[in-house]
Amino acid sequence: MLELKNIHKTYQMGKVEVRALRDISLTITPGEFVAIMGPSGSGKSTLMHVLGLLDRADAGEYRLGKHKINGLADDELSAIRNRLIGFVFQQFHLLPRMTALDNVELPLIYAGKQVFAGKARREIEEVGLGDRISHRPNELSGGQQQRVAIARALVSAPLIILADEPTGNLDSKSKEEIIAILKALNQKGKTLIIVTHEADIAAQAKRVIKMFDGRIVSDKALAPLREPASEGRVDEIIDALLSKSGTTYRKTKFFEYLHQAARAMLSHKMRSFLSVLGILIGVAAVIAMLALGQGAKESIKQQLLSLGSNLLVVRPGSAKVHGVAMEPGAMTRFTFLDVSAIGRLSELVARVSPSVEGRGQMEYASRNWNTQVSGVGVDYAPMRAVEPALGRFFTEDEVKTRAKVALLGTTVVKELFGDKDPIGEDVKLNKIYFKIIGILPSKGASTFHDQDDTVIIPVTTAMYRVFGKEYIDTIFVEAKNTELIEPAQQAIKELMIKLHRLNKSEAEDSFQIRNMSDIKNTLETTTRTMSVLLGSIAAISLFVGGIGIMNIMLVSVTERTREIGLRKAIGANNKDIMIQFLIEAVLMSFIGGISGIILGSGVSVLITLFAGWSVKVSLSSVLLATVFSLMVGVGFGLWPAKQAAALNPIDALRYE
Repeated sequence: MLELKNIHKTYQMGKVEVRALRDISLTITPGEFVAIMGPSGSGKSTLMHVLGLLDRADAGEYRLGKHKINGLADDELSAIRNRLIGFVFQQFHLLPRMTALDNVELPLIYAGKQVFAGKARREIEEVGLGDRISHRPNELSGGQQQRVAIARALVSAPLIILADEPTGNLDSKSKEEIIAILKALNQKGKTLIIVTHEADIAAQAKRVIKMFDGRIVSDKALAPLREPASEGRVDEIIDALLSKSGTTYRKTKFFEYLHQAARAMLSHKMRSFLSVLGILIGVAAVIAMLALGQGAKESIKQQLLSLGSNLLVVRPGSAKVHGVAMEPGAMTRFTFLDVSAIGRLSELVARVSPSVEGRGQMEYASRNWNTQVSGVGVDYAPMRAVEPALGRFFTEDEVKTRAKVALLGTTVVKELFGDKDPIGEDVKLNKIYFKIIGILPSKGASTFHDQDDTVIIPVTTAMYRVFGKEYIDTIFVEAKNTELIEPAQQAIKELMIKLHRLNKSEAEDSFQIRNMSDIKNTLETTTRTMSVLLGSIAAISLFVGGIGIMNIMLVSVTERTREIGLRKAIGANNKDIMIQFLIEAVLMSFIGGISGIILGSGVSVLITLFAGWSVKVSLSSVLLATVFSLMVGVGFGLWPAKQAAALNPIDALRYE
């Protein structure tokens, strides 16, 4: 069954070479009960590790049944360990966060034999611990912990049991119970190999092998061997494991990986919380920053809509020579003649409205309010999307007659009238009585400017009754469509040059024609740049959170080195270990990501409530943050996962 030929094993400890095994040749037949004895450092534990496929020999040949083991890959050795070999360790190696039942079920997870999960319960009952099935290791005595370890070794129905000093940490009564269990297993046909330094324990075996200085110095049968069992079962199992179907047979399901990862997280709650916190803050920052950027875009969009569509703004400007402003007379002064002339460009222009601006003191009853006053033409309402929400706009006749009528913004209404309906009421504007004929639609407020804190009156009334102006401050022009904005702008420029008898160099500085499309593009570009900047800052936060996860996972690998060794000893391969640690990192990132989305959305709402800024949480930002957090989990969890998977099982088990 087990055959070693000329096995050598040497360890390098610093500059010192330790020859643990020297030219070992040994055959163990099915059903034997073998005890390996020798003083410390004789190589007996190393021999058991080689027999149990936990370690590889440097030279020699190892056969299990008809199969040569030396050349098999690590994953193939893991599968054989899981199915053919059961380990009973001196230190028990039970996982402290798991119950007795969970510990016994571990080999089944890596065997992919979930259908036999009930077998774990039966094995615990077989070793007399049916009433302790839900207890954790720290709630069990040493003898009970070793029984759980034996049940774990048996749960996959292995043909070989390897026990390394199985009674070394037990009292005399517990020793007797464990030896009785082991002898009973041998009588049922299990091949039993124990390593011990106690002569009374070795006397229970049917064959005793003594070692000294890495060599077998004696091999003695204490009882006649029974008829050897057939090795056909061993070969059949190994053939199945090494075949493609065998690979499928021992394939661990994703949900088992997830279950193990969740257990590991819950067993170290503070460490997991700190890892989740790093991702949570990063994702929340991404959500809040992108929401702020998106809100700024929407705010600009609304402000541009309030300006009107296809809009051109014609303003006077003082002439400059080499950056020095010329005398005021050099600035173009606009009159109603200019407005009429622009209006006659009917092929290009849809509407035109003059405008003058100023501040005014409003009074009503005992209340007063200082506000922005705009004198405009009749076409201003459809051009700037200020058709009154209540009441009406003034008429062309009211403009011609300089009527004292006004439309109030919602902020002015609130300050002067409160909840009272202002339509038809008389108010004073700069000591002049005006009748309220309408309320303007709400435009909203930003941090720097309240668009609803305004009053609109006829342009002639504003110029001649309120401000005493002779010239128009601004001319608003609406092109017929988007394609005609540029031709209209050029035509107006040429018209102003002609009407005011300017040369082209003077025209550049004596008046300005602003295209709202240019302003829109500039604002959108600026907002986009700010969004990228804010997103980048938030991404750095997420990156730092990922580094935190990596550090925590690396610490976790170090802390759980012996656990990794145990999992490999009972059948976990490199892929199993790597995926489990990777899922842990991704799970923490996912939890942090979801929590960050909730927190980021909440922060966005708070920003709106307390700062008054416009924010908008978009689906794309949520998806971006979620995907990015998962990528962080995979990216930063990959290295620790590889570090864990690369551990040698025997080195990991010996780690202190």
